Amino acid sequence: MAEQRILTMEQGINFRELGGYQTKDGHTIKWHKLIRSGSLSDLTAADLTMLDQYGVRYDIDFRSPKEVLDEPDRVPGNAKYVYAPVFNVDETKNSDGQDKMAADLEKHPASGYRHMLKVYRMVANEHHAKKEYRRFFDNLLANDQPDEALLFHCTAGKDRTGMGAVYLLTALGVDFETIRQDYILTNAASVQRIDGAVAAAQKQGLSTDAVDSIKALWSVNADYLDAALAEIKRQSGNLEHYLRTELKLTKQEIADLRRIYLD
Repeated sequence: MAEQRILTMEQGINFRELGGYQTKDGHTIKWHKLIRSGSLSDLTAADLTMLDQYGVRYDIDFRSPKEVLDEPDRVPGNAKYVYAPVFNVDETKNSDGQDKMAADLEKHPASGYRHMLKVYRMVANEHHAKKEYRRFFDNLLANDQPDEALLFHCTAGKDRTGMGAVYLLTALGVDFETIRQDYILTNAASVQRIDGAVAAAQKQGLSTDAVDSIKALWSVNADYLDAALAEIKRQSGNLEHYLRTELKLTKQEIADLRRIYLD
């Protein structure tokens, strides 16, 4: 059976395998070792069984305290739950209900896109965010047993999770064009969620600008990633240096990550 990039869940959103991506020096990321996703709070018993059988042994939760309190993870049976809140509140606004989001955007209808640029700059800059991504890497390094997988997620699986994937794929030596394509794949993997939000906003009679802002908040955009990269470049010169200087990954740890996750 061919391995699947986008994993089909009964009640999960944006579940994706990172296996199969090629590195610049000709290696391949192992399948069944790394999954990125959206929320686990609505998973069915069948979803949990699938993830358990898939080998998920670590569940890294990037969400804020309120998101976790409101919608706690349903954790696969043999997985260790690791709390790593990138922000103290959900800056991405993806946990806001449609009504709250709509009301906010009618007051400031063009704010969605600008807000997301700000969020990505914060991800790259905030000391707290760096500390939690370092916690992510500590657990990636601990996931060194064969046939065991690590899953990392936020609410939509696109911003906090997206940057986690950018850092991880960079550490593993994947070329940046592939990293960017994986980041943008959220829009295809979440198309029903995005289209549903846009349709609901239109049904509410929101202005065109407000509808566009909702789409901006529920999607990813190369501009968002570029905003984070500009901050990373300002701080460290490039992504590889950022991993070393800001996330404190040593050369040995990068070698260990490649030993664990590459063929």
